[in-house]
Amino acid sequence: MAGISWARWAMASFGRIFRHFVSRRLRSGESGNVAIIFALTLPIVVGGAGLGVETSYWYYSSLKLQATADGAAYAGALEKIAGSDTAAITTAATQSATDNGLGTGTIVVHTPPTSGPNTANKAVEVILNQNLDRMFTSIFSQSKVPEQARAVALITDGAYSCMDALNPSASQAALFSGSTSVKLTGCVIASNSIADDAIKVQGSASLKADCLVSVGGMVLNNPVTTVCKSPITKSFPVADPFSSLPAPAVSNPCQNGNKTTLSPGTYCSNLSLSGNVTLSPGVYVLQGNLKINANAVISGTGVTIFMAGSTTVSMNGNATVTLSAPTSGTYSGMLFYGDRTGTSAQSTFNGTATSLLTGAIYFPRQQVNYLGNFSGVNGCTQVVADTIQWSGNSTINQDCTSLGMKNLPAAPSIAIVE
Repeated sequence: MAGISWARWAMASFGRIFRHFVSRRLRSGESGNVAIIFALTLPIVVGGAGLGVETSYWYYSSLKLQATADGAAYAGALEKIAGSDTAAITTAATQSATDNGLGTGTIVVHTPPTSGPNTANKAVEVILNQNLDRMFTSIFSQSKVPEQARAVALITDGAYSCMDALNPSASQAALFSGSTSVKLTGCVIASNSIADDAIKVQGSASLKADCLVSVGGMVLNNPVTTVCKSPITKSFPVADPFSSLPAPAVSNPCQNGNKTTLSPGTYCSNLSLSGNVTLSPGVYVLQGNLKINANAVISGTGVTIFMAGSTTVSMNGNATVTLSAPTSGTYSGMLFYGDRTGTSAQSTFNGTATSLLTGAIYFPRQQVNYLGNFSGVNGCTQVVADTIQWSGNSTINQDCTSLGMKNLPAAPSIAIVE
């Protein structure tokens, strides 16, 4: 509207000049031909001069709209990294565009993009449209001037993780202590906590990993062996990699836990295992705590154990536990699954040197205490939990896709690529 007011002022000024010119010509008795010619050409002169001004204005406006689209795509990508759904990503992008002056313009958000070279990638596409009012050139046309800007923000995962501590603020969210010796091959340790000691190594703990990645800081009282040049702080948080995994349904009737061979289904009370116990393949829903007692020998292949509510797992250090997750289906790669609706609790995984847990240990609302020696041969274990305390000795490999496990992205970055 400011541009239109300025144009009207300019036209009024030209009008005053024209009237003054004609008045002088008439008073001097000269012919009015010049005045008539001037009157006829004045709109062309004004329009031509105005076109140059407006062209500059349109160019400036298009640059501003493109910058707004870039910012909106970046905001949407940040939301996508956090694991939000499409609705939340759209809201974030829209809010960014509004804050940057989109006004009455329109916004369309796609993830992934619907065109261009990044349709199959982890990316956010933003398309902005707006119509500009004319100023000087309104002499020739009353139609608005359409402008469009498009931006694509590409998310690149810099690494894959074996351990993710999801808590956004906890001190020592990922703690390695005691005489633990952990060797991670081909993967990193990630923490979403903003605390100064989000990842901490203390005591005589020995740690080897591709890298340590933290939103906050780290306290490394012992040297850590990494492939990366140095640990990464102030990183983007990683999204919960299993946030979309559905919780298993409760089935009836309740299963009997006093057997040497257990069947999949729902166990309605605490489950205490002693002696030799085999778990048949399938999904187990536990509505009570799971305890594996001393000297127990527990085995199972193709097993997923869902801990409902705030129920916990407790494995005695003298027990031998050899369990592996399914390699296909909905719960492929998922060994222990903690309920997202539970409250704060702790689950403890302990075992002998011959124990082996193959699969993901996922407790988004609990602390996982990993105390045992679960290395085995080519051991593949992922731990994703609210917080993690590691005091066991393990060698863990990242590439476990042949075992039905998926790679867990970490150290993401964002770039405007289109």
